[in-house]
Amino acid sequence: MLSQVNSSVIRVTFKGSAGTELAARLDLPAGPVRGFALFAHCFTCTKDILAAKRIASGLAAAGVGVLRFDFTGLGSSEGEFANTNFSSNVEDLVHAAAYLRANFVAPHLLIGHSLGGTAVLAAATEIPEAKAVVTIGAPADVAHVLSQFGSSLDEIRQRGQARVTLAGRQFTIGLTFIEDAEEQRLTGRIATLGKALLVMHAPLDAVVGIDNASKIFLAAKHPKSFVSLDDADHLLSDASIAAYAARVIVAWASKYLPADPPDAKIEEGVLIRETMQGKYQNIAVAGRHRLFADEPVSVGGLDSGPNPYDYLSIALGACTAMTLRVYTEHKKIDLGRISVAVKHGKVAAQHCMDCGEAAEGREGKIDRFERVISIEGKVDPGLEEKLAEIADKCPVHRTLEATSAIITKVQLQPTAG
Repeated sequence: MLSQVNSSVIRVTFKGSAGTELAARLDLPAGPVRGFALFAHCFTCTKDILAAKRIASGLAAAGVGVLRFDFTGLGSSEGEFANTNFSSNVEDLVHAAAYLRANFVAPHLLIGHSLGGTAVLAAATEIPEAKAVVTIGAPADVAHVLSQFGSSLDEIRQRGQARVTLAGRQFTIGLTFIEDAEEQRLTGRIATLGKALLVMHAPLDAVVGIDNASKIFLAAKHPKSFVSLDDADHLLSDASIAAYAARVIVAWASKYLPADPPDAKIEEGVLIRETMQGKYQNIAVAGRHRLFADEPVSVGGLDSGPNPYDYLSIALGACTAMTLRVYTEHKKIDLGRISVAVKHGKVAAQHCMDCGEAAEGREGKIDRFERVISIEGKVDPGLEEKLAEIADKCPVHRTLEATSAIITKVQLQPTAG
């Protein structure tokens, strides 16, 4: 599940407004989390639309966790789209915020694209922790979406529902959607938003005209800002524009994110807590950092993070690299990049020929860690043996050595390039 160096993307689910399971993805920073954002996608789109993925990835790289999900009846979420309307979408957003509040931290930032932008404006007052709202190509009036139904609008009014083709796909739209859209009065909600607002819109947007941005901006009270997306299309299909939007959002929202990261209060130790996603997924909070622990799919997990023994190996490898670096800096030894590969397994003590004292007098299986230290570039003669000796002084090594056998090997690597 760890998709890139600077963030991880995990699958989660939560109950939506209709009581059905909504599918979501949570983009989490690899390092300290500055805050959380909730992203609402465009009408009939999904959480996996390119604009949502790219903006979420950009925010995660800057330290902001982002939850994006499929509204009821769309994408991988359960429920019938024909039974939904704008109000139910707003309720889904409130439920999504509740999921973050219960399992992580309530969202500080609400972001919505197209009708999703209109939805976050409507939901904002029901998410008190949110300090700022961002709209991207959003209609100023919910009824704006009805213009996309064409001649089907009359059929819906007469028959109660109809199949409507939107963006090349067919959807069943019910009369309740039409009636709900026409009853919405968004201007009053914008005027009483009580949160900072950033309006982003493309002047040449052919789906939602730029006049919508003007209406939203004028209805809002300060603090408010407007950013033109220049020649972007409605879906922000150009990757560079989506990346630009993410950078602008991060810079603008930084003053509305907490001065102290949400987990700064945890000063000692770590907290492990089940996420209630799958059978084994846990979140580990270590100071300002959030990590996931899980088991492979083959044993019933979601494979959303390393398993506990992987973390044990990570601890040994990281401690080894850091210990060696401290030693070489103290001795003023010019040493190339250090890599440490660690393999863990359970072996029969009586059959482990290289386990030494760890296996002596033991019955049954013991833990065996094999550690291979790789050094890029040249190493002075005789230093390999010294590095192995220093590696054995790693604090984590000493902790594990009482009950485990740790086998150390040093391996040289040519300098990259």
